[in-house]
Amino acid sequence: MNTATTEIALSDLVAHWSPQPTEVSDVVSAKRAAQLADTLDVDHGVDEGEALPPLWHWANFVDWVPTRELGADGHPRDGRFLPPMPNRRRMFAGGRVEFMEALTIGELTVRRSTVLDKTVKRGRNGEMLFVTLRHEYHQRARLRVVEEQDVVYRSEVAAPASSPWVGAPLGEPTAPWGMTPELHPALLFRFSALTGNTHRIHYDQSYTTDVEGFPALVVHGPLLAIYMAELARANGGDISSFEFRLSRPVFVTDRIRVQGHPSDDHRTCRLEVMSGDDTVHATASATFRGPHRVDTQRRQGFDRI
Repeated sequence: MNTATTEIALSDLVAHWSPQPTEVSDVVSAKRAAQLADTLDVDHGVDEGEALPPLWHWANFVDWVPTRELGADGHPRDGRFLPPMPNRRRMFAGGRVEFMEALTIGELTVRRSTVLDKTVKRGRNGEMLFVTLRHEYHQRARLRVVEEQDVVYRSEVAAPASSPWVGAPLGEPTAPWGMTPELHPALLFRFSALTGNTHRIHYDQSYTTDVEGFPALVVHGPLLAIYMAELARANGGDISSFEFRLSRPVFVTDRIRVQGHPSDDHRTCRLEVMSGDDTVHATASATFRGPHRVDTQRRQGFDRI
């Protein structure tokens, strides 16, 4: 099948795919926030009435379908925002989040979701569908958080098994802010459970290597984003906007450093997740609300990661 025919076929598959917006509600759970804090090994105020840290809403609004409705990769086979594609593979590519006000722990929250855009493109590995989702989070009838997620889908047959992977040693720090989280399978399992992510590349070694062709378990892109947001928040204060991009997978056997570069006026910063040989896996930028300040107690807790 030639390129044009493949692109037309994929375009035809999604031409009439236009899911209607949804509205769901959930209570921002203090228990789930505490569980996420423990998963990240951070000391953080997570009582009811406290502000939810940036991106921690990913532990709420979890889609939990019956096990019989999961596909071979662990993801749900069908869903309102899942495109009708054969052999569908999903990749979280990045996103943008605006925090008008922090979500409050313990309060009922309404999330309104819609598909903003869908585009078929051709990459090195074939045709891909780029989808942008928009989520709006409301508490007490006020818009608190607006999030756009960039998700990439591709159709693909089984990949050849990959060789074991051991990442290169980390170099010296190159930024004013930095931390080195310890990666291991239990961390990935706990984060999967908290966020309702059943994709097998995060916990099933044989599936990851034999079917998806990765050399080791894959670290969640959202976990990397949270690490970057936490480093920014711990050193720079309240975040009003956050944008991130995931460019290369991180494997559980990698040694990584999360580091940040504040601007001269400390109003913004840029961040990245690095591994050995100065390989960049993810980047982000954050804008802070108000003057620079550091919550020493919270920063000390995060520095222990």
